[in-house]
Amino acid sequence: MSNSLHSSVLSRRSVLQLAGGGIAATALDTILNAEESPHHAPGATRVIQIFCPGGMSHVDTFDYKPELSKRAGQSFDPDGKLQFFASKPGNCQPGFWKFRQHGQSGRWMSSLFPRLATHVDDMAFIYSMHSKSALHGPGCFMMNTGFTLPGFPSMGSWVTYGLGSEAENLPAFVVLPDPDGLPPGGIINWGAGFLPAVHQATTFNTKPDQQPIADLFPPSAFTGDNQAADTAGLGFLDRLNRQHLADRNGNSDLDARIKAYELAARLQLSAPEVTDLSSERDTVQQMYAIQDKALGPFGRQCLLARRLIERGVRFVQIYCGAENTQAKEIRPNWDSHEDIVRDHGHWGQVLDTGASALLTDLKQRGLLDETLVMCTTEFGRQPAAQGNRSAGRDHNAGAFTAWLAGGGIKGGTGYGATDELGFKAVDQPTYSYDLHATALHLLGIDHTRLTYYHNGIERRLTDVHGHVIRELLS
Repeated sequence: MSNSLHSSVLSRRSVLQLAGGGIAATALDTILNAEESPHHAPGATRVIQIFCPGGMSHVDTFDYKPELSKRAGQSFDPDGKLQFFASKPGNCQPGFWKFRQHGQSGRWMSSLFPRLATHVDDMAFIYSMHSKSALHGPGCFMMNTGFTLPGFPSMGSWVTYGLGSEAENLPAFVVLPDPDGLPPGGIINWGAGFLPAVHQATTFNTKPDQQPIADLFPPSAFTGDNQAADTAGLGFLDRLNRQHLADRNGNSDLDARIKAYELAARLQLSAPEVTDLSSERDTVQQMYAIQDKALGPFGRQCLLARRLIERGVRFVQIYCGAENTQAKEIRPNWDSHEDIVRDHGHWGQVLDTGASALLTDLKQRGLLDETLVMCTTEFGRQPAAQGNRSAGRDHNAGAFTAWLAGGGIKGGTGYGATDELGFKAVDQPTYSYDLHATALHLLGIDHTRLTYYHNGIERRLTDVHGHVIRELLS
């Protein structure tokens, strides 16, 4: 699946577009998708990724460390040589929520997630995640693209580049940002980078009172909008675009723009339908807590994700939290420097309600077996208090936890471990490369063969790293 295939396909697209316009292009899209086939039998066909920006504390959620309780109040750094991201270490700080074992697998989880705890036998945990950066932007980029620098293709872009789309009237890759804003690093987190621009995500608005996609419809004050004018105008624009493209073979931005115009016309019908939740049963809406002021926004994102993958969308990314600001009393993401109980207490309930509803819903509908659900953050938090702030924790790039569920995952399993305090990943240290390699494998893709030649280098999502974590596979 190198870009040589796509270059040849692009030239054929140009020929067909000149010969027969839209119908020929549609026929070519069918050829293109037929050639984008998996390398091996997939365990999953679609992905829903939940991203928790800010740095979720592993020692307060999934990574049980009883030694922290034994050392509570003792100096974390007796020699005074350590420097965290924003502070000197304080004393050892046990988890703020009690842990206990759940399910037949006996996986440990804190009481912050009572609903998710009922799903542990469907979940697989990677306890030994670590990152190359303790900065939010680079950390988010690494988890989403495999690189700490901006400008590289996101995982969703790589997946749709490799597998194409099953949705005729919806984008292959959709992002559902937090209603309060974008994550650290903004839209670069889901950009296509140097891949053909058609593989960049489409962002859906997640507030019910907004258009599902910005500028999808003309403003209400525009009076020249009618079906006849639309048809004539779009037809004329289509002819101009295709004549322009004919002299610029290989221009992926222009090609993507043409395809975007074509899709936009179909989205005027499909997007309002998929984002209209009124057809969902009351019991389903209640499970996602749609009407709850605090829990409803993320619940709506999760329900939208289920509706999107039902309609053939290949990759959906949900953001649980936005860019960090001090505008509100509660931080708008998981970056709990001052008060873990306040901030994680809020976001934990949000994630617990929406993610557990999503897993329940997918399983009841028979969709979980073919849908890979991933939940990640950019890094963890320190086992010690942040300086003299006994209620907060600093950034920790050395350790955090990710979990997966669904298509091809062996539920109730765990992989890797941190040290006895949760400071560093020590057993099977795992980077984003390994998580990405595993996710691609579950989708039927060999991560070493999903490449794109750019600036003299065969690029891939996993760079020159990564291995499939087979211990997590069913």
